[in-house]
Amino acid sequence: MPRDYYEILSVERTCTEVELKTSFRKMAMAHHPDRNPGDPQAEVRFKECNEAYSILSDPQKRAAYDRFGHAGVNGAQGGGGFQGDPNDVFSSVFGDVFGEMFGGGGRRSSGPARGQDLRYDLEITLEQAFSGSEVEISAATSQTCEVCTGSGAKPGTQPTTCPTCAGQGRVRASQGFFAIERTCPRCGGAGRIITDPCKACHGQGEVRRERTLQVRIPAGVDDGARIRLSGEGDAGARGGPKGDLYIFLSVKPHELFERDGLDLRCHAPVPMWMAALGGEIEAPCLAAKAECEGDCKVKVKVPEGAQTGKFVRIKGHGMPALRGREKGDLIVELYVETPSNLTARQKELMRELASTFGEGDKHHPNHARFFTKARKFWDGVVSKAGSEARA
Repeated sequence: MPRDYYEILSVERTCTEVELKTSFRKMAMAHHPDRNPGDPQAEVRFKECNEAYSILSDPQKRAAYDRFGHAGVNGAQGGGGFQGDPNDVFSSVFGDVFGEMFGGGGRRSSGPARGQDLRYDLEITLEQAFSGSEVEISAATSQTCEVCTGSGAKPGTQPTTCPTCAGQGRVRASQGFFAIERTCPRCGGAGRIITDPCKACHGQGEVRRERTLQVRIPAGVDDGARIRLSGEGDAGARGGPKGDLYIFLSVKPHELFERDGLDLRCHAPVPMWMAALGGEIEAPCLAAKAECEGDCKVKVKVPEGAQTGKFVRIKGHGMPALRGREKGDLIVELYVETPSNLTARQKELMRELASTFGEGDKHHPNHARFFTKARKFWDGVVSKAGSEARA
């Protein structure tokens, strides 16, 4: 009875294509005959892995196998055993598996290659995110060597075609029952050899330099936003185009404001007397000075009888949208501040005021509701204790 393909590759039947490929790579490398000299079973296990992957990596074959088992794929297997070309099985993972085994990095081309993209992490303030700004950064990128114009050869000389791979950058070698293609060991996959390297770049064709760049931060950006600077990444190899530079933004926490989408939130203290009588306070805002009377303040109306946690919304004083003309709001959360360090006269007046309120006074509805519930709780505890004592 043939072994279960999922068991051979050590994966669950619900595994994804990525999980299947990753497991196959590990199993293929572990059981490769070249890594197990003297083990006659290594080739058998290796063929089992190939056979299992050839079925499970094909959606139609995998569906037939899941429904009917080995009987559903016998036709694909030629009546038993793996009969196909092993190189076909490795087409999607060949470069990964054997690149690791033989020190290469997968298929390489001797032609022009695009330069690598680079990442730069930039921290900005909430004010910069609000209004937008121009920021100057310094980033180290590889640039085409000006001395050899990127050839890597000393001026006046030229690279020669690699005789080992005939300029292909890869060589094929027979390894047992199948052929292995790998990076040319002589030219490293470049397809050419530099006999007299450029002294400025040591034959690399590129040099690394620190560059100063101007980055425009658009108004309304949020934490985690990404800005792409096209062509500001590493230089391409062999005349290829440059990569891009990606700026990843993080917004520094603000001491007054918290961002909530397009809205800005802040906390503002209110004197106890103003919370009771009502009034008006000033709160900071990030809106343009022309919108808030020139000093980045906004007036907040405190309603009579305001409690801690009361929200007051100021329309249009939040963050601008990154696209469009929409603006968020400024949401001011009030908290009532109890006075401290009272004078003797102030304490006397407070006692006089306190004497005018009763326990169930309508001026303190939350206080009254709380103690109504508390009395019910206490009565229940006493009643339960009495019942248990009589029992």
